Amino acid sequence: MVPVRRALVLALKGKAEVLHSNGHLFRSESLEIAAPSVVRLHYFVKVPYRARASLSRRAVLVRDNFECQYCGRPAENVDHVIPKSRGGGHTWDNVVAACRACNARKENRNAADLGMRLRHPPRRPHDSVWIMVAVERVDPIWEQYLGLPVLAKRALA
Repeated sequence: MVPVRRALVLALKGKAEVLHSNGHLFRSESLEIAAPSVVRLHYFVKVPYRARASLSRRAVLVRDNFECQYCGRPAENVDHVIPKSRGGGHTWDNVVAACRACNARKENRNAADLGMRLRHPPRRPHDSVWIMVAVERVDPIWEQYLGLPVLAKRALA
């Protein structure tokens, strides 16, 4: 994911071709070009860093599709599977989305002690999830290129 300005420069320099436009036009005295929404590089251009989703409330909710991992209802909280007070870390594999009722019921205890089971084991999300966390809405045109797993339907809407 690059800013429109960078995508435009890549296209003008012949390093990329515009696959989809967002409908806007950039004009100069002698040139008119569609604002790129999706570009394809003609050859590899080194990116100095690899963006990853950092652990945050929004990232956990996006990863878990805004669903409580205990009961499946809409989630608005995050919960530490093994409470931090009992040695659990604030890591991707120990944090899940939870509804208020399940979060209140579990409190500072282990889910297994209460007979609560996780619907899906927590894990580090797909590398492309950072895009969904960073932007308010993912352009539907991007979905076919991002290779995202089916998650965060609300974030895509």
